[in-house]
Amino acid sequence: MFGRRLQQARTMRELSLRGLSEALKGVVSHNALAKYEGGLMMPGSKVLIALAEVLGQPMDFFFRPFQVELKEVRFRRKSRLGAKRRQAIQEQAADFFERYHEIEQITGEVRRFEPVLKKHTVRTPEDTEALADLLRQEWSLGTDALPNVQELLEDKGIKVFELDTDDTDFDGLSAETDAGDVVVLASHLRNNQLRKRMTEVHELAHIALPIASGLEESQEEAIVRRFAGAFLMPATSFREAFGPHRTSLSLGELINLKAQFGASIMAIMKRAQQLKLISDADFQGFSIYASKKGWRSGKEEDGQDAWKGVEQNFRFERLVMRAVAEDKISAAKGAALLNKSLDELRALLQEVVA
Repeated sequence: MFGRRLQQARTMRELSLRGLSEALKGVVSHNALAKYEGGLMMPGSKVLIALAEVLGQPMDFFFRPFQVELKEVRFRRKSRLGAKRRQAIQEQAADFFERYHEIEQITGEVRRFEPVLKKHTVRTPEDTEALADLLRQEWSLGTDALPNVQELLEDKGIKVFELDTDDTDFDGLSAETDAGDVVVLASHLRNNQLRKRMTEVHELAHIALPIASGLEESQEEAIVRRFAGAFLMPATSFREAFGPHRTSLSLGELINLKAQFGASIMAIMKRAQQLKLISDADFQGFSIYASKKGWRSGKEEDGQDAWKGVEQNFRFERLVMRAVAEDKISAAKGAALLNKSLDELRALLQEVVA
C-alpha cells in the first residue's frame, strides 16, 4: 500500500524518481525510492516526514486503503495534454474522490447517479433533442435556464472535483468509478462561468447518454455537443425567446439571451442554427463577425458579465464539517479529508453552535 501511495503522490506532482530524490535534497536516493515503490523497502520516520512535506500530503495519505480507481476516462481536448499530465490529473482526481467516498460512508449520505436514459440508444446528434427534454422532465427541471449546473450534478449523484490548475489545455473530464460517476473541472474555468457551464453539461452528456457503440470519436463528440446545447437551451423556451426565422440580430439581443440562458453568444447562435431559426449562411456570416471580434481566438465576448449565476457546490466540504461537528470524526481526520491544515478547518467551522 505504501509503495502504491508513494507512486501516486509522485505522479500527482509530475516528478520522476530522480526528480523526487533531487527535491528531497539528498535525503534518499532515486534507487531507494524505486525500492519503496516496489514494496522492497520501507522508509524510516525521517524519510517519511520528508516525503510527506515535499509531496504535500498528510502522513495518513500514505497508509490509506485504496477505494477508487478512475475508469473509462474521457478528457476534453485530450490531444493537447501529454501522457504525464493526464496521469497526474487522474491521480489527483482519484485521491479526491476517495476522500469524498469515505466521508459519504461515514455520514451515511451516499449518492449514486441513476441512468434514466438507459433504455434509449443515441446514434446521431439529432437523437439528443428528445433525450435532453426527457432528462429535464425526469429531473423536474422544466424549460427555464439552469441556475447552477454543478449543484445539479452533485444533487443527482455525480461527484464533481475542481482541480486547482491554470493549465488552459485542460478543461475537464468524466469517468466511472466503483463509487459512481465523476466529473473533474479545471479551476481556471471559474474565470469564465459560461464556459464552465458548457463543460459541465458536456461531461454530463458523456455520463448520461447511452451512445451507440462503434461510432468514431468525432461522431460521439458531435452528439455530446448537441446534447449540451439542447440541455442548456431547451428548444421550446429557446424558440420563444429567440423568435422564428430571424434574418438579422442585434448584439444587445444576444447579450440579453446570454443573461437568460447562461450560455455564450457563440453557443446561442449555434443553437439557433441547429433549430433552423437562422440559415446556415447567416450562421457563417456571424462566425466571420465573431472572428473579427476575436471571440473565436479567446478574446472575451461582449456582455460577459450578463449571466449573474455562479457555478459552485460545497457538498463535500459540508459533509466533512458535519462529521466533525457531530464527533463522527476527529478534527485531524476532517482536516486530512479536506487536505487542509487544522487551522484552516477551524476557520471553516468557526464554532459549533448547537
